[in-house]
Amino acid sequence: MGNPISKPSATIRAALVALCAAASLHAHAQAPGEIAPPVVKEGATVKISDHVYVIPDGKAAMVPNVGIIVGTRATLVVDPGMGVASGQVVLREVARVSRNTELYIVNTHFHSEHTTGEAAFPADTRIVRAKVQQQELEELGLKHVSTFASRSPVIAGVLSGITSFRTPTEIFDREKTLDLGGVRVRLMMLGPGHTRGDTVIYVEGDRVMFPGDLAMKDLFPVFSTAYSSRSWLASLDELDRLGAAKLVPAHYPITDASTIEAYRGYLKAVQGRVGELKREGKSVDEATPLLRAEFAKKYPGWAQPARVDTAVAAIYRELP
Repeated sequence: MGNPISKPSATIRAALVALCAAASLHAHAQAPGEIAPPVVKEGATVKISDHVYVIPDGKAAMVPNVGIIVGTRATLVVDPGMGVASGQVVLREVARVSRNTELYIVNTHFHSEHTTGEAAFPADTRIVRAKVQQQELEELGLKHVSTFASRSPVIAGVLSGITSFRTPTEIFDREKTLDLGGVRVRLMMLGPGHTRGDTVIYVEGDRVMFPGDLAMKDLFPVFSTAYSSRSWLASLDELDRLGAAKLVPAHYPITDASTIEAYRGYLKAVQGRVGELKREGKSVDEATPLLRAEFAKKYPGWAQPARVDTAVAAIYRELP
């Protein structure tokens, strides 16, 4: 089973609109005033299992949780951060926990804070991408970079010099397993959800999962594609079946499988309420502020309630 590579131009236009809205939400995730440079933090790496290390994002805007998975033969980096400066930090952290010369990079999705750090990595680094994620990168990647850079001179500085993306060493369709030497890592393309090419990384023996933006603790999800909540819910079912003990989401704290159920409950609740309001004849513009306020109250511990808007818009498109 595979996702089609070609999308009609109307779909691409819808994705661009959603992308710009989502980038705006990411860029304004911090308190008013000039943001700190969105660069991965040096010296913050923690070991969370026998073979997995994480550089936590510290809830910093536009900084991901970076994964470092170490086998006896090779090391895999998950989401090397934004810009060359982040990539350089990640390389120094890799050197602290691994002596492997063979490096891999896998991204949970194509957004700038997850991919552009790869620019700092050696030319022989093996970059592995899902086919649909690669297509998104080609169609929307530099647009996303430009949108982020336009938000602030600080962000523009971090993204300076990013005018293209690395050519992947290998492209897979739906699933691939990497053997790092005594450590098996499953790569699964489960989009569309947050993006069309959402890719989940699962370290089998350690039972550690990197779900990207598909499941994050205490943070509302954002739809940055023109696609539906139904496929996101199907992805959550797939995540559940893996039986992970620890989740390292794209952003916010390391968590466990309870976060999957929390996202499932939220998405089903929004689906239900959108359906009710749509049957009552309310437009998406009328329903959006009502549901944003409603779900901010229902989930008071979750950050960025403005992201509810993207869920409402996606579900309105989905429902008859």
